Amino acid sequence: MQLHTKILLGLVLGAVVGVLANVFAGGAGWLEWINDYIAGPVGQIFLRLLFMVVIPLVFATLSLGVASLGDLRSLGRVGGRTFAVFLTMTAVAVVFGLTLTNVIRPGDGIPDEVARQLVETYRGQATERYEASGATDFGVNTFVEIVPRNPLRSAVEMEMLPVIFFSIMFGVALALIAPPRAAPVVRVLEGLADAVIKLVELAMKVAPFGVFALIFVVTSRFGWDLLGNLGWYVLVVLLGLALHLAVSFSVVLRFGAGLAPLRFWKAIRAALATAFSTSSSSATLPTSLFVADRRLGVPPKIASFVLPLGATMNMNGTALFEGATVLFVAQVFGIDLTIVDQIVVLLLAVLTAVGAAGVPGGSIPLLMVMAASVGVPPEGIAMIIGVDRLLDMCRTVVNVSGDLMTSCVVARMEGVWSPASMPTAEAAEADGAPLAR
Repeated sequence: MQLHTKILLGLVLGAVVGVLANVFAGGAGWLEWINDYIAGPVGQIFLRLLFMVVIPLVFATLSLGVASLGDLRSLGRVGGRTFAVFLTMTAVAVVFGLTLTNVIRPGDGIPDEVARQLVETYRGQATERYEASGATDFGVNTFVEIVPRNPLRSAVEMEMLPVIFFSIMFGVALALIAPPRAAPVVRVLEGLADAVIKLVELAMKVAPFGVFALIFVVTSRFGWDLLGNLGWYVLVVLLGLALHLAVSFSVVLRFGAGLAPLRFWKAIRAALATAFSTSSSSATLPTSLFVADRRLGVPPKIASFVLPLGATMNMNGTALFEGATVLFVAQVFGIDLTIVDQIVVLLLAVLTAVGAAGVPGGSIPLLMVMAASVGVPPEGIAMIIGVDRLLDMCRTVVNVSGDLMTSCVVARMEGVWSPASMPTAEAAEADGAPLAR
């Protein structure tokens, strides 16, 4: 059985068994014991195996990707095309979210008493996430903090934007010095990247079990009462994400990459399953790099530049969720956001999505900042905490899909990839096939 099939099987079985456990034994002591001492630890170990390699993987692959571009003009061209796709698709995603929320108006159906109960129930979690993030108002200091004072400290604290900045600058420096002097460092980075990717391959062998455990914990604890109260809001976000995938991505894949959308989705199934189960773009990055090479055939010099950037800076699904959520909370509180206010929401969603942490729930602190910026009570964000994990899993799928799609588009624009470059099914599934470099 192929790896992506095993992962999808673990995903489906975990969801089905978890839902059945919630329906027939929700809140039972033995079920909580299983979640606390078996499923929870297994899922967290799998997550930690993926997070363990994120920093060395980003540093090695991104530095190599920048250095392999050869000169600053190539870097500027590839970087410009990458960011153009990122920002355009993120803006389109926010428009989908705002439009659907304006049309369906899910906030109008939430009774005042239910809204107060939701805010009171989840206020503590929202405040805790906000304070732990250290989030502040979006401004010029946000850009200043991208430049690290101490890159090692940024790596230890998993601050991805400073790590990405240092990795890019390190790769630029390697490209600028004489090749004989750079060659030993490049070989070390290549060895580091190969070793880390081998760790990823080992971790993926337990992925089906980790995915099963992660999904089981969520579905067995989720419950349906809260979903009933916020059903229309959840529907709006999920519908927006689905339309963005089905319409926007399909158009770009067809005309930007020359690739049939169904062929693309089939090729990246393993990454989508990992994204859905982990709710983390960062944790999915190792799988995304694996899929880009083994399933899509994107050259490493493009994939290793686009995908690490995308895992932190390309958050289509997150931006759509943020725009829809701020407007939803405004509707619940009876606040009428004007066209100008909604344009501000659109711009902030695009900008703050760049800074959203690629970890579960990483967008909540910035979402509270956005709400306050347009006069919406930030504590109102607490009412969606209960359904955030479900939405987080779904928007992470969109985020990761956008990263892989962008790698195909940019590689084709650079003339180094076409759909004909994709490995055959036999080559993709060959055991022990070395990663192209």
